[in-house]
Amino acid sequence: MENILKIDKIEKYYGSRSSLTKAIDNISFEVEKGEFVAIMGASGSGKTTLLNCISTIDKVTSGHIYVGGEDITKLKGNNLNKFRREELGFIFQDFNLLDTLTAYENIALSLSIQNVNSKEIEERIKRVANDLNIKDVLKKYPYQMSGGQKQRVSSARAIITNPKLVLADEPTGALDSKSAKMLLERFNYLNKELEATILMVTHDAFTASYASRVIFIKDGKIFNEIIRGDDTRKEFFDKIIDVVTLLGGDLNDAL
Repeated sequence: MENILKIDKIEKYYGSRSSLTKAIDNISFEVEKGEFVAIMGASGSGKTTLLNCISTIDKVTSGHIYVGGEDITKLKGNNLNKFRREELGFIFQDFNLLDTLTAYENIALSLSIQNVNSKEIEERIKRVANDLNIKDVLKKYPYQMSGGQKQRVSSARAIITNPKLVLADEPTGALDSKSAKMLLERFNYLNKELEATILMVTHDAFTASYASRVIFIKDGKIFNEIIRGDDTRKEFFDKIIDVVTLLGGDLNDAL
């Protein structure tokens, strides 16, 4: 299998010498092409900092992060911008759609920036709209859509450039249970049918149970890791809850 993401002994400190906080403590793991991996942990565990470092929003204090074999911790300026634009797809909890653009225009924007011609843009959007069941909202503005529709448009925007890695930050956090389930089933489709490689941060065990592997973070370190294998989603969910219980803290944070 092709290695898409490699995290190599990364650390992240915040603060000054007199008051240092270690948000990430010597974390290493890999994600193969076509995997759907969830990162779980309580608030303050370091999971969001980890995602921010992988997405290049934040910089590691030490260690290396490789995406498609390239050390992204060394990228700067135009090379960094090009990497973000072409190699990563982002799905945010609050959708981050532009209110003045239609769903079609929001999805098309990243392709337009890459100077993709309008005919190819139309063909790609037609395919992804069919995959995510959003054909009926392409002409609508964000204020005219439900939360679930906005998140699926956000997902379409994330994968339209065929990125090496899709990063999802609490993607179901702003959705009701029905919309969340529908989105996660679409994630499964993207992962299994389109071979999208997804790394998702979540505090929610139900959401994590759709992944093929879950990595648990505690106090900036990897606490545990479980693989779904041949388990049903319900069986995997139960295993996730078992680890969450071991993690301690408020169980409600993970349900």
